[in-house]
Amino acid sequence: MIMSNSKLVNCTKLSPNHSGKRTHSIDRITPHCVVGQCSVETLGDIFQNTACEASCNYGIGYDGRVLLCVDEGNRSWCSSSNANDQRAVTIECASDTTAPYAINSKVYNKLVALCVDICKRNGKTKLLWFGNEDKTLNYSPKSGEMVLTVHRWFANKSCPGDWLYNRLGNLADEVTAQLGGKTTNTNTDTNTEEEEMIKFGSHNTATLAFKKQLITLYNMKIIKTKVDNSAGFGNGTLKAVKEVQKLAKITVDGIVGEKTINAIYHLINDCNWAKDKKIANAKKALG
Repeated sequence: MIMSNSKLVNCTKLSPNHSGKRTHSIDRITPHCVVGQCSVETLGDIFQNTACEASCNYGIGYDGRVLLCVDEGNRSWCSSSNANDQRAVTIECASDTTAPYAINSKVYNKLVALCVDICKRNGKTKLLWFGNEDKTLNYSPKSGEMVLTVHRWFANKSCPGDWLYNRLGNLADEVTAQLGGKTTNTNTDTNTEEEEMIKFGSHNTATLAFKKQLITLYNMKIIKTKVDNSAGFGNGTLKAVKEVQKLAKITVDGIVGEKTINAIYHLINDCNWAKDKKIANAKKALG
């Protein structure tokens, strides 16, 4: 099997953690969440350590840059499954550190582009998401098909996080559309996304995780509104969301969409970056 690497790669840090050449052709893609808004350099350094006994084929940093960690022709150690990793291109995506482990728009858009590139180079015209473990793992892809799998099917993990898991049908459709194929998303889990929606009055794990981000903004003194103490999305949370939207100069409607979620991550990351730079400059001044 002659396999190539993606030209979308911005950084190469080859990990020693792999099993050498694959024993199966590539017909799966397995996206993961890093559980950290890290850069490709940091991710590459993590997988240089042989003690961690883990790696990935590609990584996507918080800024959308791509890491090559294990050659696409080699089997990475990523999914807790030899059978899956022998046939899957594994991709670690920078994400939030708390559930639902959301990824920002730069990472998601690059994930789409990378999946398109992987499919093209491997002669695939469709990316499929069945949303069902048994159906997926027992399915034999046709010559032009690539199938999405997830880490949680092979280990007691939440990876790739509910944020991305609930969007894998959309990912498959977007990639297939760019490949010129017909979208055939057959996700049978129709209730999960509705249950995990973040909106006024909601009480779920996604809302709790979202509120933690608003609390972080409040503690950083980026916003003045402290969210309500209740478990759900109440008036205080609504007010905080509108304050974020006003700061980000997007529509102030209290509706939590992609722009609002990404605005929060950018506000937190920009604040942390400024803080780190200030500390670095202080250390430099001290010699």
